[in-house]
Amino acid sequence: MTATVPALAKRETLNIRIKAAERGLIDRAARLTGKTRTDFILEASRRAAEEALIDRTLFAVGSQAHAEFLARLDAPPAPNARLVRALSTGAPWD
Repeated sequence: MTATVPALAKRETLNIRIKAAERGLIDRAARLTGKTRTDFILEASRRAAEEALIDRTLFAVGSQAHAEFLARLDAPPAPNARLVRALSTGAPWD
């Protein structure tokens, strides 16, 4: 019986125009992190895209669920051992 290798997902091409200084900066950073230029740019771009989208996520809920959500935000936290300990511990810089 022979083992099958899963097909790799096809990768698309993305072309960009870039100034030499910017390319040099990216190349230096990629080398220092042990990545190829492509992997470095892809990771940085993906992270930036996720950060841009995460703040713009829309949750659609009914009026009752929205009211319950607001009530929970406005309600004080229920006391518990960890909260009491955190509030009674001084700040490390004091």
